[in-house]
Amino acid sequence: MRRAILYAAAIALVVVGCTQDKPTGVSPGAPEAVTITLLTHDSFDVTRAVLREFEDRSGITVDVVAAGDAGQLANRLILASGNPEGDVAFGVDNDQLADLFANDVFMSYASTFLADLAPDLVLDDQHRVTPVDHGEVCVNIDMRRYVGGTTLPSSLDDLADPSFRDGLVVENPATSTPGLAFLLATVAAYGDPGFEDYWRRLRDNGVTVVDGWEQAYFGEFSGAAGGEGTHPMVVSYATSPVAEVVYSDPPITVSPTRVLTDTCYRQVEFAGILRGTEHEAAAQQLVDFLLSRPFQEDIPLRMFVYPASTHARLPVVFRHNAAVVTDPYELPSADVAAHRADWVARWSDVMGQ
Repeated sequence: MRRAILYAAAIALVVVGCTQDKPTGVSPGAPEAVTITLLTHDSFDVTRAVLREFEDRSGITVDVVAAGDAGQLANRLILASGNPEGDVAFGVDNDQLADLFANDVFMSYASTFLADLAPDLVLDDQHRVTPVDHGEVCVNIDMRRYVGGTTLPSSLDDLADPSFRDGLVVENPATSTPGLAFLLATVAAYGDPGFEDYWRRLRDNGVTVVDGWEQAYFGEFSGAAGGEGTHPMVVSYATSPVAEVVYSDPPITVSPTRVLTDTCYRQVEFAGILRGTEHEAAAQQLVDFLLSRPFQEDIPLRMFVYPASTHARLPVVFRHNAAVVTDPYELPSADVAAHRADWVARWSDVMGQ
């Protein structure tokens, strides 16, 4: 995610233990006590008890170091390729892989948990990176603003329809990860140069552009709990309705927000062992832990994304409120690497940003 959602409130969530068919990310013959560094993005979150169980079983202490957002993380990994600041990285996404591979950031490791993962998420047949979670950037709509038989938008085309004029707020792709993902969705949908014409239609239909997700969601979107916005539609995540329920005060069981699933762009987050690590065996065990059921089942209500494992059980609130996106937009990582800067620059020209 991606790419995870930051919310104004926080609560402590306890993961309920479950019977394991496989070990909890700890391989036989654990190494002697060692400390390794996990480089990740600022949105990384794990229940302390889950991480502590891995540390106690393996003898490995994990030092978690946040390196900024996903883009900043990727840049730091590239700059330190071969002489890494840590041992394992988590949080790079599918649109960054081509740049990371070109700079030889990772070493190969085929985890014993690979068979548990959804096959469509395994994007590297050399296993330099392994998928840990996935989420989709999608337009969210405040259903309280569309009642009484009002026709709802459902597609990207609908967002440019005069019926929904001045209704959408988006993030600037030059300064925001979800903003970039939404731009990529329009490139995937309309092609190049067709995406420019689409953005002209959005511009002429009164789309509002802001710098980042927090400003868009809490400052502009009418559906955010505690927000003061007036726009009934916002670029956010397929899992945003879950967070609206989890953090609701007073409590609610059903989110007032719906996801327009035909507008979504997929983000997959990966972990990989950094080339040059001095603790390869321990790093392998940490990757295994990130794919194990304790961590995978901790993901949904800590980082509000879907686990990559097909064996991980989703919490009830997640199953009832997260959108299931069956056919998200996607682009090859190499295409994104080659054209991202140009696409963002041309978007800026069209939007006058």
